[in-house]
Amino acid sequence: MTETSFEISSTQNSLIKKDIITGSKRLSNFWWSGVLLVGGLGFLLSGLSSYLKFNLLPFANPKELVFIPQGIIMAFYGSAALMISFYIFLTILWDVGGGYNEFNKEEKLVRIVRKGFPGKNRNIFLVYPFNNIKSIKLSIKEGLNPRRVILLCTKDQREIPLSPIEQPLPLSEIEEKASELALFLEVKLEGL
Repeated sequence: MTETSFEISSTQNSLIKKDIITGSKRLSNFWWSGVLLVGGLGFLLSGLSSYLKFNLLPFANPKELVFIPQGIIMAFYGSAALMISFYIFLTILWDVGGGYNEFNKEEKLVRIVRKGFPGKNRNIFLVYPFNNIKSIKLSIKEGLNPRRVILLCTKDQREIPLSPIEQPLPLSEIEEKASELALFLEVKLEGL
């Protein structure tokens, strides 16, 4: 068995290939959750200090702010930042988007498993037989918001993303992974 470690790590033998997909448990999500928490607390305490006329921040003097409009706006922005920080923290805790892709030549099945938000349909579990797979497709969009995704195309015109969308892999790496997958599944590769 070989293992590679990047956004999509994979384990494989000659008959089974399994790609582990990292979900919300990424360093950038931890970073933004922390930054929003600290900033939101600062803004909220500044707004409350201006309302109470008592300094809640030891390193600043926000009690001198006029509560309307500066203090109330700062309290609103602080509350919004704390809510967004809490939301990001929950997606990290639930590992939304995490899962794996399994390509099994023994059973001639492709399994795509992802975690969603808690609830009745938290786990997403898709199974496709090999004879229903038309091709592997690369969707590449460059520019301000680049997108590089490997798609599994089925004969009934579905395109299921196999790679994470948030952080695009380098072009050479995603092309190599797509061609390896197409070779493993013995289907054509589109989009190059």
